[in-house]
Amino acid sequence: MNTWLLPDGINESLPSDAERLEALRRHLVDLYSTWGYGLVMPPLVEYLESLRAGMGTQLDLQTFKITDQSNGRMMGIRADMTPQVARIDAHRLSKGDAKATVNRLCYIGTVLRTRSEQQGGSRSPVQVGAELFGHEGIESDYEIIMLMLETLHSIDVNDLVLDLGHAGIANGLAEHAKLNNDQRETYFDMLARKSIPEIAEWTNQQHFSESDAEMLRALPLLSGSIEMLVKAKDQFKNAGNVVLDALDHLKSLCEMLVTNHPKLELHIDLAEMRGYSYHTGVIYSVYLPGRGSSIAQGGRYNGIGKAFGNARPAVGFSTDLRTLSELSLETVALVNSLGANGILAPFLASSGQEDKELNSLISSLRAQGEQVIHQLEQKSQFTPEQLGCNRTIEKQENNWVVVPVT
Repeated sequence: MNTWLLPDGINESLPSDAERLEALRRHLVDLYSTWGYGLVMPPLVEYLESLRAGMGTQLDLQTFKITDQSNGRMMGIRADMTPQVARIDAHRLSKGDAKATVNRLCYIGTVLRTRSEQQGGSRSPVQVGAELFGHEGIESDYEIIMLMLETLHSIDVNDLVLDLGHAGIANGLAEHAKLNNDQRETYFDMLARKSIPEIAEWTNQQHFSESDAEMLRALPLLSGSIEMLVKAKDQFKNAGNVVLDALDHLKSLCEMLVTNHPKLELHIDLAEMRGYSYHTGVIYSVYLPGRGSSIAQGGRYNGIGKAFGNARPAVGFSTDLRTLSELSLETVALVNSLGANGILAPFLASSGQEDKELNSLISSLRAQGEQVIHQLEQKSQFTPEQLGCNRTIEKQENNWVVVPVT
């Protein structure tokens, strides 16, 4: 038995990786602070009812369950921090007042999932995200998307493709066509798989009006550039106000993004069904050309706070710290600059004034952010480079000085 093996998809970080991740974590916390987002640290485990409140069955299936030995209740190890942050806003910060002030919150922490979202991927990503509570409107949608993009731009991840959708379109169309629960579930499953032939056959088997059937068949075909929204508006002119309002909202949001980010590539997908089925408004994902999976995602989910006794508007995004570290050009530059960059301090067998002067220099260097490593024996079998150092501290003319390794 190999006792050193880790379960599939469970990650650990060795010093160089851990240092890069921590530097990136600090950078993002500082960035979000400049936007007014306060850091929260939810617990690793909660009672199962809280973790899956309002989030749908998909998240429930991703959650590891354990029993609280103190009272026998079921607990879950968080698979997504969004419901935790929503609980904090609804119960701890807003105290049951749906009209309480706007709360901007951010978080960074490891989550654990029963299955990886990608084949061979991590089941323990370090989730990074920001959520804005207490405002419903295009302004907060826009702010969160801007912060998501700034998260990536700030670490030199560019050439982004932003995929946009709106949950109100599919939901509004289902409501207009009077789909029952079974029909809605079947239709949404086919939409998620973009199974156009199945949808065509299914609508022919149901007793929809020709107008409703045509709109249900058209939805998975409506994707492309912002100009496609004009076609969609005409296609769904009889679908009701919920659908038309969602299209108008999406069009206005796209216009704001194009105005302020002219180089950003936008892609609209009106049949986007990604997520845990809790989105109520705009949905978005960020992609890089040549990379199949999204690198950041989010949306509006106004209903989640109701499960905690306080229905608050909410919009947010999340990403994975490890993914950002892999993609970041700044991180690559940091990797290249690592190696032997420390200062090796000599071993002193005796104590006294000489030792105090050396220790004073070491303390001063560390206060300046330098890495100083003590040599543990008088004659080390390792070179300074092998110990991660390109400089040493030596005694010259009765003074301790830092000199390069020659």
